[in-house]
Amino acid sequence: MPFISKIQRQTDYTLFGSATPIVIDNGASYFRIGWAGETQPRVVFRNIVQRPRHKTTGETVTIVGDHDPALLKYFDCTRSGPRSAFDSNVVYQFEIMEYILDFGFDRLGATGSEIDHPVLITECVSNPVQSRSKMGELLFETYGVPSIAFGVDAAFSYKYNQQQGVCDKDGLAMCPGFNTTHVIPFVDGEPIYKGCCRTNIGGFHVTDYLKQLLSLKYPHHMTRFTWEKVEDLKMEHCYIAPDYASEARLFLKGAREAEEKTRCWQLPWVPPPTEEPPSEEEIARKAAIKERQGQRLREMAEAKRSSKINELENELHGLEFLLKQLEQVQDSNVPSFLAETGYVSRQEIESARTKVTQSLRKAKGEPKNEQAETDKASPNANEKYSLINIPDDMLTPDQLIEKKKQLSLKSMSEGRQRLKQKRYEEELERQRKQLLEEETRLENPELYLEQLRARYKDLSVKVDQRKRLKTNGGHSNGNNLAGAIGRGERLNAVQRERMRLLTTAAFDRGKGEDTFGAKDEDWQLYKLMSKDIDDGDEGPDEDDAELARISSRLQDLDPTFVPNKSEAGSSQPAAEAQRARPLTKEDFQIVFGVERFRCPEILFNPNWIAVDQAGLHEMAGVSIRRLSCKDEGLEERLTSSILVTGGSSLFPGITERLEAGIRMIRPCGAPIKVVRALDPVMDAWRGAAAFASAPQFHTQTFSRMDYFEKGEDWLRNYQIKYSS
Repeated sequence: MPFISKIQRQTDYTLFGSATPIVIDNGASYFRIGWAGETQPRVVFRNIVQRPRHKTTGETVTIVGDHDPALLKYFDCTRSGPRSAFDSNVVYQFEIMEYILDFGFDRLGATGSEIDHPVLITECVSNPVQSRSKMGELLFETYGVPSIAFGVDAAFSYKYNQQQGVCDKDGLAMCPGFNTTHVIPFVDGEPIYKGCCRTNIGGFHVTDYLKQLLSLKYPHHMTRFTWEKVEDLKMEHCYIAPDYASEARLFLKGAREAEEKTRCWQLPWVPPPTEEPPSEEEIARKAAIKERQGQRLREMAEAKRSSKINELENELHGLEFLLKQLEQVQDSNVPSFLAETGYVSRQEIESARTKVTQSLRKAKGEPKNEQAETDKASPNANEKYSLINIPDDMLTPDQLIEKKKQLSLKSMSEGRQRLKQKRYEEELERQRKQLLEEETRLENPELYLEQLRARYKDLSVKVDQRKRLKTNGGHSNGNNLAGAIGRGERLNAVQRERMRLLTTAAFDRGKGEDTFGAKDEDWQLYKLMSKDIDDGDEGPDEDDAELARISSRLQDLDPTFVPNKSEAGSSQPAAEAQRARPLTKEDFQIVFGVERFRCPEILFNPNWIAVDQAGLHEMAGVSIRRLSCKDEGLEERLTSSILVTGGSSLFPGITERLEAGIRMIRPCGAPIKVVRALDPVMDAWRGAAAFASAPQFHTQTFSRMDYFEKGEDWLRNYQIKYSS
C-alpha cells in the first residue's frame, strides 16, 4: 500500500541491537517514534490518516501525517477526509492506528514485517483496558514485538522534569493536551491514580473555537481559515489573560493597551494598477485619431446627403413632368393616364410633390417658410376639398361618400392646426412667464425665494391632501378622528356630479318598470361620467408638474433646501445605485483583538462551549480532595510543586493564571508554586526514552509469552514503576 509523505526514511535501523527499545509517544495530536537513550525522536508527524483516490487511475493511496496541499490536486478527497484513531485521547480506531504504526516503523527504517525490538508506548492516564488490550494484540500479533511496556505520557514528563530539578517528588502534573486535560498527583515520585482528574477540553477545542469566531467575523475570508492555518495562528497570537473581565474591558473601551495587544494578519493582496495620466503626446495622438475619424464620418454623411438630394431632385422633376403631361391630357383620358402612373388624382400628385419639396429643403438645410406654405396650402385646400361646398342633391352617391371623407379629413386637419397653434401660444406664454420670473428674482432675490418657498409649501400641502384623500376615499369608518373627513367632503365636484348621475339613474329605475336603455339618450350617461372623470384628472397632474418645477428651482437657488419625502420619492429621479468601492489592503487584513485571550479562556471556563465540566484551576482542588489524606502537610507539598506540561501549556500567562486561580481555592498563605515544563511538547518522549534506557526497564515489560499464556486480561492490573 503506497504512502505519501515528505519525511525521510532512516537508514541506521540495523545498527541498533534487538535489546534496544523503541520508544513511541502516541499523542492525539502528534506521533513520535525513536530509540531509547536518545534526546530527540527520529520521526515526528501528525497523528491523522487520509485515504483519497487518484483522479486518473482510481488507485487508493494512504496519506499519513502532514501532506503537501499542491499534491492533493491529483486526488479526489471529497469522500475521504483526515481521520484520527483517537476519541477523547483514547485509541478506538485500530484500523487507522495500524496505518500510523506501519508508517512510523517504515520511516524508522524497519524493512521486515516483524519488529524484534521491545516497545515502550505512551497512553493516557486510566486508559480503558479494552483499548490497552487491543493495542497489545496489534503489536504482538501484527508486528511480532517481543515485549511491550505501557506508560502515561504526563507521568514521563513529570519524572523527566523532576530529574532536571524543575519539580519535586511530591506535586501535581497538570497536562492540558490536545483533546483532554489531566491532573495527576505524585507522592514520593509515583502517580496516585485514585486522585486523577480529567476534563474533555484541550487544544483541539481552542482551535475550533478560534476558527468559529474568525469565520463569523470575516465570512468573506472563510476559505482562508483552514485547520492548519488556524492552529498556527493560535500558537502564535493567543495568550491567557490574568483577569479576563478586566482584559475584556480594555478592548471594550478601546484603550491604548488594547491597541498595543491587537495583532494583524495580512492576507495576500495585489493592489490594483494605478492609471497614470496620459502624456501630451498621447493626448495629441488620440485627438488626431479622433479628428480623422470625425472627418471620415462627416465625409460619409455628406456623401449620403448628396445622394439623397439627387434622389429627391430626380423625384421632384419626375412629379413636375408628370403634372405638365397631365395638363395636356384631355379630361376623358385622365383616368386611364392616372391608372398608368399609379396615382388616383391630381391632388395626390401635388401632395406628393409638396412632401418631396419639403424633404428636399430639409436635406439642403434651408429654413422653413411657414407663411409661404400656408399661403400655398390655402388655394390647394379648395381644390383638395372641392366637394364640401356643393349641395348634396347635386352630387352622385359616390360623390357623397367622397364628400364625407373630405369633411372628415378637413376637420382633422383643422384640429391639428388648432392644437399646433395652441401649443405654440402656450410655449410663448411659458417663455414670457420665465422672463418675468427671472426679472422678479433679479430685482429682489430674497423676496423671490420666500415667495417660492411659500408656493412650494402650499402645493405640497395640497398634493399630500389629495393623495391622502385618494388613499382613504374607498372606505369610511364613520369616526370623526383628527385629520379625518366625511365621505361627502372627500369627493371633489367632479366626483360628486358622477355620484349624482348614478343616484338619479337608480332612482328613476326604482319608480316602476326598468326601461333604462330603451332610448338613445340613456346611454349618454356613461359619456358624461367618463368625461367628468377625464376632466377631474387634469388638475392633479398640473399641480404635480408645478410642484416638481418649483422643487427643481429651489434646489438650484437654495443649497439648504430639502424636498419632502413623498415629493422626492415621486417626482425626483431615482438615486443612482452606490457603486462598489475598490478593495483595499485593509479589506484583506485579519485583526486579532479579543479573540487572542477569549479562545484559550475555555480551558478555565469549559461551559462557554457547552462542556459542563470543571476548569483547569478547579481540577487541582478536585484532585487534592480525592486523595482524602490525613497528612495536612501533603496538600501543601502538592501545591508547592505544580508542573504544567502538554501542548496547550505553551500559552503565555498560563502559569500566572493557574497560580491565581488555585490561590482562590486554597487557604490564605498556603504555599503555591506553578512551573512550566522545560519542553512541554517533547518532555513526555524524552522521559520515556530515559526510562526505557534504564537497566530495570526489561523487568517491567509485558512479553509476548505472557500475552499468550496469561491473556489480555492480565493487562488490567499492569502498571509500571516510574521510580525504579
